[in-house]
Amino acid sequence: MGKRVGFSLFFLGISLFLILLGHCQGSNVGVCYGRNADDLPTPNKVAQLVKLHNIKYIRIYDSNIQVLKAFANTGVELMIGVPNSDLLPFAQFQSNVDTWLKNSILPYYPATKITYITVGAEVTESPNNVSALVVPAMNNVLAGLKKAGLHKKIKVSSTHSLGVLSRSFPPSVGAFSSNYASFLKPLLEFLAENQSPFMINIYPYYAYRESPNNVSLDYALFESSNEVIDPNTGLLYTNMFDAQIDALYFALMALNFRTIRVMVTETGWPSKGSPKETSATPDNAQTYNTNLIRHVINNTGTPARPGEELDVYIFSLFNENRKPGLDSERNWGLFYPDQTSVYNLDFTGKSVVDMTAQANNTASNGTAWCIASSKASDMDLQNALDWACGSGNVDCTPIQPSQPCFEPDTLLSHASYAFNSYFQQNGATDVACGFGGNGVRVNQDPSYDNCLYATAGKNKTISSSNTTAISSTSSSSSSRIKVSGGLLVMLIFISCFLKIS
Repeated sequence: MGKRVGFSLFFLGISLFLILLGHCQGSNVGVCYGRNADDLPTPNKVAQLVKLHNIKYIRIYDSNIQVLKAFANTGVELMIGVPNSDLLPFAQFQSNVDTWLKNSILPYYPATKITYITVGAEVTESPNNVSALVVPAMNNVLAGLKKAGLHKKIKVSSTHSLGVLSRSFPPSVGAFSSNYASFLKPLLEFLAENQSPFMINIYPYYAYRESPNNVSLDYALFESSNEVIDPNTGLLYTNMFDAQIDALYFALMALNFRTIRVMVTETGWPSKGSPKETSATPDNAQTYNTNLIRHVINNTGTPARPGEELDVYIFSLFNENRKPGLDSERNWGLFYPDQTSVYNLDFTGKSVVDMTAQANNTASNGTAWCIASSKASDMDLQNALDWACGSGNVDCTPIQPSQPCFEPDTLLSHASYAFNSYFQQNGATDVACGFGGNGVRVNQDPSYDNCLYATAGKNKTISSSNTTAISSTSSSSSSRIKVSGGLLVMLIFISCFLKIS
């Protein structure tokens, strides 16, 4: 009897865990894939790069068929866009939208996971007065999705600049500009009725660049040790990003739209700029985006909405050489067109959060290696291996037939060799061993026979025969606290309850 009760409680715990997990989703970090350039890799290569770096959410600004095809069966969720130039035909006739859905969306769904359609982009900033077309076009897109039975799976919204606010500081006085009242009222009603997010593009970089005497660089970069107090609420702000998000929430509340959630569809920091743009540096870009990712994945929320989920898209995947304006406009990319990183960025946030794990995985003599995780799927390993031996500039000759590291002829062994070579060539940092979460940093040298994995300044390698055993000592798992199933369920329940209340 006791055993049956134990099993029943166990399965009840698992059931509760699965139910609660479905209602307690974390915040997500995506990347904008702009293509205003003439030197970018093909969409197929981009999809491979995205998977390699474990990026699960991508925003594109149109519905390019080649891009949609490239991301089919990758598991990556896409936000696609209706450009401002298409707002007029989309607003005028339902048939135009239906034809677009039939030709550009439905043939690729659900193999390509499309989750959002943005109708218009920053229309209040557009030189042409097209804002009045947005809501009619959104209604037609929604009607088309309803015909296809996809209106609950694909959300419809529109993106905006922070210019829709007339006041944003202190956050508690956040208010929408009266100039856009006729546009915003029906838009907000649409979002509330259809449970769609208000999409905002937020750039603390511009606020700092335009007013460096009033905005500190540390405050813009999430690095400030000082707090800015909202005198009306007493809320304390340590970064501009949170202050701008809360200003938008207060503006929504002022119009009694309390249920609309906010989604950041663009934010980031440029790595290079014109001579007067002294803050546009790789270090500042890395600092901003690293701190942003940590802030988001921890579900920190904002002072006015603590613990609130907030999805964020970093701008942008690549530097775009055709963008007009100052030099910074062409240098927001995380990657150069040749797919090499502009600076190291860990999309899991672990390189920042798990500092103790980093320390624990460094050998006493300072030597470390990087191998492939035995838990990684064959598809992920193959994608990572292809990238390392291609765009990653790794010499993969030793894992070719008749070469010293070819045997054992397994994907795990070959990927481990390539991972380690890339790791050593790029400073032996934790980020260089990321490979979308499929790399594992270790401090034992398992070289075997004549196969020597590289170390800093040497040609040594890891023993593929010991790969499986060593893979279990990943940097993240070594510092995690193990809890019982019942305690885990209780913790998740408490966390979700606190968020809901």
